Amino acid sequence: MEREITEFAALVQQHGVHAALAYLNRRTPHRYTGLFRFEGEVLRSEVLVDGNQPLVRQGDDVPMAATFCALVGRQQAPLEILDAATDPQFRGLVDTPVMSYCGVLIRDAQGQPYGTLCHYDMQRCQERTTDQPLLAAAAELLYQQRHP
Repeated sequence: MEREITEFAALVQQHGVHAALAYLNRRTPHRYTGLFRFEGEVLRSEVLVDGNQPLVRQGDDVPMAATFCALVGRQQAPLEILDAATDPQFRGLVDTPVMSYCGVLIRDAQGQPYGTLCHYDMQRCQERTTDQPLLAAAAELLYQQRHP
């Protein structure tokens, strides 16, 4: 894992945030990988990679209540959902078309919740070994890159 974190840090420095998210996206079965910021009742899309549409750079802002990112912010803990439609813990909890989700909290320089780094998909994704340790390290590196 240390090698992946070192590679990721170099990628962020040399090629920027979008290229770094594309690297993370290639490692997951999820279609989307995004960096999102909490802003009151809205989740702001800062950078987005769509595995099917390489020209996409940013997603839509959405109401916080319609996101699994909000749960990551409230719990201040990573969250992984294989299938929100069948998982009794999450079924009906959030009104969203997102079915599979894997996200980590991004903290600001003062340690407060800033947003999330996540993979998500409207389809059920294959179960796999999680990238949560890399996502957690990446979240910190991405915040530092965007807010030096």
